[in-house]
This record gives sequence, structure tokens and C-alpha cells, in this order.
Amino acid sequence: MTTTCGRRSRIRRLAQAVATTIALLIGTTAATGVGHADNAAPDSPSSAASPQVTGPITGGNGTVQLQGTAFDLDQVGYQQSEYFLSGTADSYQPVDPLTADGKWTVEPASNAAYTTRIVVNTPKDPRRFNGTVVVEWLNVSGGVDGAIAWLQAHNELIREGYAWVGVSAQAVGVNATKAMDPERYAALSHPGDSYSYDIFSQAGQAVRDSAATVLGGLRPRTVLGIGESQSAFRLTTYADAVQPLVHVYDGILLESRAGFSAALSQAPQADVPVPDGLLTRTDLRIPVLTFETETDLLSLGYLAARQPDSAEFRLWEVAGTAHADTYITPVGATDTGDGQGDARAFATLLDPPTTPDPPPPQITCSTPINAGQGHYVLEAAVHALNRWATTGVAPAPAPRLEVAADAASFVLDADGNAKGGIRTPAVDVPVAALSGLGQTGSQFCFLFGTTVPFGAEKLAALYPTHARFVSRWAASTGFAAARGYLRPADARALVVAAADSTVGG
Repeated sequence: MTTTCGRRSRIRRLAQAVATTIALLIGTTAATGVGHADNAAPDSPSSAASPQVTGPITGGNGTVQLQGTAFDLDQVGYQQSEYFLSGTADSYQPVDPLTADGKWTVEPASNAAYTTRIVVNTPKDPRRFNGTVVVEWLNVSGGVDGAIAWLQAHNELIREGYAWVGVSAQAVGVNATKAMDPERYAALSHPGDSYSYDIFSQAGQAVRDSAATVLGGLRPRTVLGIGESQSAFRLTTYADAVQPLVHVYDGILLESRAGFSAALSQAPQADVPVPDGLLTRTDLRIPVLTFETETDLLSLGYLAARQPDSAEFRLWEVAGTAHADTYITPVGATDTGDGQGDARAFATLLDPPTTPDPPPPQITCSTPINAGQGHYVLEAAVHALNRWATTGVAPAPAPRLEVAADAASFVLDADGNAKGGIRTPAVDVPVAALSGLGQTGSQFCFLFGTTVPFGAEKLAALYPTHARFVSRWAASTGFAAARGYLRPADARALVVAAADSTVGG
């Protein structure tokens, strides 16, 4: 008599074979975008000021102060170093009134001296470097520097050999870092966030001009800028105002931006707000990919800034996702890409935590938080932007989420998941209703969305057998991967995680 264990073992082997087939097929089906050769490089050389680079920095308590992944990078063949950047940064003022189309002309307004820091993660083996450096505008929403994009997309960055640079572009992050280790960071000095845009430019310029130091001799061919949430608000303003002046970045990824953006200048300099509903200008001559969750679209108002795809712009809206989720906390920080993180992420679909456990401020939410698969799609977005910037091949256009007539909710399917958008197996072969809306509780909880796991009766009705569940999950995964919305390694891991689960039967 065949045992349940034996059946599951065969299903797992079959799932692994299916996942391998998916990965092989992706090579011939994922490149469905349209080529735009003009996007392969900026139309003129970068021209930001090149700062003085000091380091690598040591001393103090001997630890780089940064919130991100929590495992030793040596486990995955990477290394971390830290440097100070010093120079004189400009603030900016508009030449003409700022309009919502983002087609602005700005000029330097004042300048100030600064010393900030960058954190650099690179492959230990130089032969693994793929030639692209991802420069992240570190997030300061929690009052300290957070490497949120690195936290979410580190598996893709590591397995594909990217270099990553985190920039302390804002005063809050610099001051908090200095307070955490006054000896190590005694030299840091930030003149205020009006200068943050030029500081971010100069960090990108340092990657190019001082690669022998900053990257340990690695030679960058492509430099991408990325910012998440609060950092995306600022990077949106940067893209429209400053990138056209300095041409530092070869592509920009705006993750979870809102319908509003950061001021061009602020106190104690002149206050220069930007229009709500700000679009990404369409004449940048570099690709911009905007990644949005359900929370971003409605709760943060990005719907007002939604714009059509163009030769240099793509919008990815992802169904069943929230601005923050169970991967950001608690799964991602310890995910080394060996499959255990994928298994833990799958488990949170069935048993999601109510209270995430980030650094302070402590967050206590009223209901289980979102366990959607946004980080997998973000990893695919990094790959898509890099390919676009390096080869000129744009991602295929993605469907938009279906918004209800009240513009305050989404059109839902029979299982309670939003229709439209980029689809992952978590919403097309669901074990829970996932939403970026409706969460209540303490500060920031509204960003974490919700998960409502299905009961045993509904799961049994949807998936009479485990094999039925795995086959449907694999088919959905394969479709998303073929469209370029999942990476091959993630597609394999997702299918294996489903096969190792107890869903069905």
C-alpha cells in the first residue's frame, strides 16, 4: 500500500522536474519586451561632482550600523565594507513653475559641505560580478537607515552577482547612525535634506570615478538607482529634477511610491513643494520602472499619479501585495536563498503573524498581516530594469489592478483577491485572501495589509488532492515566470515550497 509520505515524495520529485522545465522555458519566452536601443545608455556622460572617498571605515564598536539582512554575508559569498563620502552638495530651485508632468528645469540654489557614508556589498569573487551596481537611497521612515530594497531583493542581487551600495542621503539617517556609534561615525555631518538629491548624485558618481576604492577594483558598466517608500518619494523628485542635469544613473526603480512626492527644497532653505499626482517625466532617456502594491495605489494615493507605459516607463502593479508584509518582517532578514526562506514565506500564507517584529517603533496590528509574494516580483523587476538599461529590451507591459468605481477599493474575485495586476500563484491558486488594505492597529499598521487564511473546508473544496494543488500552483508559477514577473530560481523555489506543504487532500 502506498503511504502518504511516498505519495508526497513523488509529488515533490515531479514538482522539481516541473520547476526545472519552467526554468528552461523561461529563456525562450520571458524576453517578450520591445527593444529600445536608445535606452541602453544615457544620452550624455555623468557630470555630478565627484566626492572624496575615505575608507574602508573601521573602529568604534566594529559594526556597520544598518538595518537590513541579519546573516553573515560570507555565507553567500559576499563581503561588506563602509566608506565616507565628503564634498560640497547643491540644493536646487526651479527655473520655471513645477508642473505635474515632471518636465522641469531646475538649477543650483545654494551649497553646503557634507560628510556621509555608504555601505557596499560586493561578491568576494570578482568573477561573479555582473557589471551592474544597484545604488539604494536608504530609507529613514523608522528613524534610522534601513536597506529595505536590499532586504527584499537580496537573493536576486546575490545570485546574479550585483554590487549594492546603500547611501545615507538624508539627515535623519546620518544623525541616527552617528548616535549609535559616536566614535566610528564622528566625522559624519549632514547639512539638511535640501542637499540630499546632490548627495545621492555624488554617491553614484563615486561608484564610477572611485570604483578602485569603493568596489575594490570591480569595474561597473551600469549603475541603477533604487528607492523604496519614503526613499521612492524622494527618488521620484530626483528623477524629474536632478537626473536630467547630471545623468548619473542608467536606470531608476521606484518601489512603492505614493501619489505625492518629496519637496525639491525644504527648511531651512526655501520651501519648494512639488505637485500632487506627479508623473515620471517621459524624456529622461533612461528607463524607469515603478513597482506598486495595492497599498501604494489606494492608501498612498498613487492612483492619482498612474500613467501609461511609454518608451522609457513601465508600471508594475502587483495583486495581493502590501507596502510591508511578512517577508520584510520576519522572514527576509534571515533568508540566505537556500529554500528555507521560501518555505517560511509559504507557511505565513497559512499562518500569518498579527504583529510583525521590526526595530522600534514597535508595531502591533489588529489582524494577520499581508503574506503576499511581492518580494519575488520585485526581484524580477530588478532583473527587468537591468536588462532594459544594459540591452535596451523593455519589459512586456503589465496589466493594471482593477479598481472599483468608488476608487477606494479593488474589484475582487470569488476568493477575495484583487483582479488584474501582475499575478503570482498566491492569488491565482490561493490559500488565503490577500489585501494591501484594511489593516488597523498601531502606527504604520495600515501599510501591512491583511491575510485571511482559508479554512480547511474551503481548501479541501478548492484542492481535493495535494497533487491537484501542486499542479495548479506550478502552472501559475510557470505563466508568471514566462512573462518575466518571476525569476527562474524563485519559480523553482515556489513550486518546491508548494510540494513540501500539506495543502490539498
